[in-house]
Amino acid sequence: MSKPILIDPLKFAREGRSQAGKLPVGELDERVHSDLSDASGEVKYALDGFRDRLNRLSLRLHLSAELKVTCQRCMESMPYSLDTDSVVTLFTDPDKLEEACEQDEELDAIIAEPELNLTALIEDEIIMGLPLSPKHDDCGRETLSLAKADKPNPFAVLAALKRPKSE
Repeated sequence: MSKPILIDPLKFAREGRSQAGKLPVGELDERVHSDLSDASGEVKYALDGFRDRLNRLSLRLHLSAELKVTCQRCMESMPYSLDTDSVVTLFTDPDKLEEACEQDEELDAIIAEPELNLTALIEDEIIMGLPLSPKHDDCGRETLSLAKADKPNPFAVLAALKRPKSE
């Protein structure tokens, strides 16, 4: 289980605070590790509080990391450069949050609690920033040809079934 980094999100944004640091990937929650082939390395983060163009309190989170994911073609580990930049708008009233989200479908917003677990927010952003089906540009012809050689052509199997049997 990851160690929480707790902040007061409203105060953080109102005062225009900034916080940066590094988190070892190995210390993040299992839900992050399940999407990775290796838990080595670290995630660099920078969090800035500010007011958006509509004067709403917001948090900008920038993440960067060199992660290892599993190629879905050859099932080997491959490097993946994560570089995300997201903004979360803070609301204290659920009705205002719902109204704002209806007006702007791209808005990423949450109800601001007295404490926000920054580590959990970072983990969420990592998960959303990973590719759904990572693949090498070139897995190597040898690996692909071995994978294809082991499987019979399904159309050849069907053709053999359709042939009349000689008695």
